[in-house]
Amino acid sequence: MQEPKPTTAELFFSDPELINQVKTFGVIRKYHAGQFIIQPGEPITHVPIVLEGSVRIIRENEEGEEVFLYHLFPGQTCAMSLSCCRSGMRSMVMALAETDTRLIMLPTKQMEDWFRFEEWKAYVNNNYQARFTELLQVIDLIAFNHMDKQLLHYLKERTKAQGTEVLSLTHQEIAEELNTQREAISRLLRNMEKKGLVELGRNSIKVNAGIEEK
Repeated sequence: MQEPKPTTAELFFSDPELINQVKTFGVIRKYHAGQFIIQPGEPITHVPIVLEGSVRIIRENEEGEEVFLYHLFPGQTCAMSLSCCRSGMRSMVMALAETDTRLIMLPTKQMEDWFRFEEWKAYVNNNYQARFTELLQVIDLIAFNHMDKQLLHYLKERTKAQGTEVLSLTHQEIAEELNTQREAISRLLRNMEKKGLVELGRNSIKVNAGIEEK
């Protein structure tokens, strides 16, 4: 007899009561690549867990300048959303689907009640720690002016999220998400191409796997 496939909740949790809560209150939503999931200033009514695809998290200031923070992959949730929902704040980040993505959206009004489950507390704490580590990496790259390393990190994260070595990106799009000038990105990309790190095409960039910037 064939074993039954796990439900959505059973992919992440084992506590029967917590699984039942996720099944009862969770809502499945699908987003196409490039579609916004939430934008800065919007109220956070649900916290997402990625089921399929990937989500790009971007910080935007009041002047509209953007900085790429991190990606979310299957099984992960957004620490920023968790933090904002617990404090009653509106979204401080922009989230958009990197690829066609399926999420389970968990209502924020259930979050505090679920902390009675040890498994939920562990899940939240693990996600906080993972996202905090990723943020520190981005902060280090920005704070110490390693724009070349920041750019390579950004490109590798995008290829990982999209599952391809070739990205359909313009230099202007990259500049906007790294909060710098297009000319600076173009210059860095040309230098990276000379080193064999990337191959540049018309509105496309191939990131050569397994190569690290020195």
